[in-house]
Amino acid sequence: MIKNISNLGDAAIYCDFGSEVNKEINHEVIKYFKTLRSKNIKGITNLAPSYNKLIITFDLDVINYKELVKKIINLKPDEICDTASKRKKIPICIDEEFALDIERVSKNTNLNIKEVYKHILNKDFYCYMTGFVAGMPFLGDTNKNIRLKRLETPRVKVPKGSVGITEQFCNIYSYESPGGWNIIGNTPVKVFDQNKEENPILIKPGDSVQFYEITKNEFYKIKGIK
Repeated sequence: MIKNISNLGDAAIYCDFGSEVNKEINHEVIKYFKTLRSKNIKGITNLAPSYNKLIITFDLDVINYKELVKKIINLKPDEICDTASKRKKIPICIDEEFALDIERVSKNTNLNIKEVYKHILNKDFYCYMTGFVAGMPFLGDTNKNIRLKRLETPRVKVPKGSVGITEQFCNIYSYESPGGWNIIGNTPVKVFDQNKEENPILIKPGDSVQFYEITKNEFYKIKGIK
């Protein structure tokens, strides 16, 4: 349920579903996102869902703020699209070459390395949103025993495919980019493939993700590197 609708500049609408970050609220965000996308309302130029918000940008030459707000309010629950998630199994190599911060994570959580990975591997993570860089999934919720703050000094370059944790979230770097998450492994799987024009994003909001361990040899084999 949308708690508040307001304008965001001249040509955007801000739909607020609440301040908490949890699956129930995020399900509502995704429901509205999918419904609006499926209806192809003339004038809407972009839909950007997040943990508990939905930002809708629109073309003022086609539709105005009041008209669009009315359409949003009139969306009925029985019109809401199915949000059945897809389960994605993602391989991860936790060799020390890729687990750049595992020692830090172990030290700051008072858990040995095996115990840390017990809270990561073969556990269900929920994709709340994608963003920051194209296709980067924000996955939750990490076990409370491994929740840490970001690095005090972010890296200038985090390798593509890196799997990181920060507070209640886990993510996968879809591109090499700056970042301050605690890196605990790397996946050889592309979570964003720009060559797939119709469906470039592997993990979408609402999907369920499980990480499973692979060896270094398996990692390079999947990458196609001998």
